[in-house]
Amino acid sequence: MKVMQAAVVGCGAIHTLHIEAIQSNPACQLRAIVETDPTKGLVLAERYGCRYYADYREMLCDAQIDVVHVCTPHFAHKEIILAALAAGKHVFTEKPVALNPGEVKEIKARLKTGTVRLGVCYQNRLNPSSQKIKERLESNTYGKVLSIKAVLTWSRSYDYYAQSPWRGSFATEGGSLLINQAIHTLDLMQWFAGGVKSLKGVVESSFLSAATQAEDTAIANMELANGARGIFYATNCNTTDSPLLLEIHCENGLLQLHHNNLWFISDNESQLLACDKIPDDAQKCYWGSGHQQAINNFYHSLQITDSHNYVDINQAEISLRMVEAIYQSSITRNWIDII
Repeated sequence: MKVMQAAVVGCGAIHTLHIEAIQSNPACQLRAIVETDPTKGLVLAERYGCRYYADYREMLCDAQIDVVHVCTPHFAHKEIILAALAAGKHVFTEKPVALNPGEVKEIKARLKTGTVRLGVCYQNRLNPSSQKIKERLESNTYGKVLSIKAVLTWSRSYDYYAQSPWRGSFATEGGSLLINQAIHTLDLMQWFAGGVKSLKGVVESSFLSAATQAEDTAIANMELANGARGIFYATNCNTTDSPLLLEIHCENGLLQLHHNNLWFISDNESQLLACDKIPDDAQKCYWGSGHQQAINNFYHSLQITDSHNYVDINQAEISLRMVEAIYQSSITRNWIDII
């Protein structure tokens, strides 16, 4: 099979996970990086042994490049994705795929005109706990799902926003907490439930009100597609990044993800089902360990025409609609339909 040539656009913290995944996969090879800071970009290109471009549009003229990885701030995603698709390149992008559902519509229209593919990095679906939960729920091991509760309490400082002024703005980030930190949790909730019908939520800005134009805290109740209730709470106002607390109440017991361990708890037993081990050298433990597998899955799907083992734009759009619905509901105080 052809070794696919890759380019990575944007060399912030997350790009290293893409580089490592590309370099460890025999099905692809790093051909180029794109970085607007030439000093940084040239140093990294020498380190990685690849070409350097300051402008992604120049990179797209390279006919040898097959796949473009988008690792830029949110506001640049749509523009780069549309240009890459128009140039006949496959795209693998960090979440969110776009700032809002309106931008998603533009990208979907472009995808319809070609044969290239777009994958979105929702790597937490590939955590051992997530895979085990999905497997047990699909096999109806514990009976009907009654509710899914998720609590995400992380910490973001004033410096976090000051160092990257695009963060915390609807114009450049698409919001704040919901679209950046909590979108993975929203995606997992709807994925486990087979989708979401409607929700009612509230956003608030409190401890970080001087640092961000958008929310630092959000809550929502949901009507999930499988008939279960969804209970969601997230904040960036904690003083540490606590692991996600997830509880799925089923007829015959409770699935509980606590401190990265997945337990099944019933009247008769407590059974450890999975453990999300985070690499010792991980830059940020809450990114999880699924980036490499997500990227490998995407490249495998490109090589096997009937394979679709990645998160496409239709799946990625659901959590983005959930984010927008929470914002709308916070204004109207009404339930908002998702589907």
